[in-house]
Amino acid sequence: MLKFSFLFLTVEKPGGLFDFDGTLPLIAIQFLILMFLLNILLYTPLLKIIDERSEYIANNLQEASIILNKANELSSQYEKEFSKIKKEVELDSLTLQNLHKNILEIEIISSQKIFENYLNQTINNFDSEKEKILTSLDEEINSLSSEIITKIVA
Repeated sequence: MLKFSFLFLTVEKPGGLFDFDGTLPLIAIQFLILMFLLNILLYTPLLKIIDERSEYIANNLQEASIILNKANELSSQYEKEFSKIKKEVELDSLTLQNLHKNILEIEIISSQKIFENYLNQTINNFDSEKEKILTSLDEEINSLSSEIITKIVA
């Protein structure tokens, strides 16, 4: 049986490997019909979907670039406004610091004046008390000295 199958495989039809009989045009027609059907049923809708997707992506990229440009413009505008506001805040801060410094200096000067007035008043009170005490001491000294003189003379 092995010999028979071997013989069957070695038998060739006339025409060799490429036989151009009636099957070749039939296969060519089938191939063309298949290509036509695949083109209509598969490739055309697929290409349409791919084109729509490409158009969708292109539109989204264009919108994204427009949004990005707007965002960059807004960012630069906000940065300018921020720097302007920052300068204003720094200027206000310096103004407030100077105002606070001036108020503090005025308070210190007024406190010094009040302290000097109080000190002068206290010194004047001490001087007047000193004068009173010295006067009373003079009177006591005079009275004691007159008593001593009367006791010595007596």
